[in-house]
Amino acid sequence: MRRADREIKNRKDILDVIRKCDVCRLALNDDEYPYIVPLNFGMRISEDNVYLYFHGAAEGTKYDLMEKDSRASFEMDCEHRLVSEEDRGYCTMEYESVMGRGILEPVPDGEREEALKIITAQYHENEFVFSREAVMRTRVFRLRVISMTGKRKRKPGRG
Repeated sequence: MRRADREIKNRKDILDVIRKCDVCRLALNDDEYPYIVPLNFGMRISEDNVYLYFHGAAEGTKYDLMEKDSRASFEMDCEHRLVSEEDRGYCTMEYESVMGRGILEPVPDGEREEALKIITAQYHENEFVFSREAVMRTRVFRLRVISMTGKRKRKPGRG
């Protein structure tokens, strides 16, 4: 990381940033160009492993690319705040972000509803009750995170 002063080094702090985010951008390997897709997500920590869960329709480009190459990168960001100091001619953006790499894998049918609960827990305070039809027509997959880094930019004096 070029700006070591902005690095979030504590794993708990990185996980806290993930909990604040509402979109995860997943980058998949395509033949000529990377394919990036913004997704809603949920996170589960199991035996010190971090898993990011995603859902979607039954078919699509992301699934075709996942089957060809299960390696992926991800990025998410939050806490955006524009900081302008017109008298100095200075403008910047405050933010927190996490990016990393991992291996994608399908979630088995028997674990689909639990995985959907992990995703909705990112957005709902109370447990969400799914209709059986919605669960059956939703495809769920996860990313086993291999590495991740966090970064934060705050104006001096703003923690």
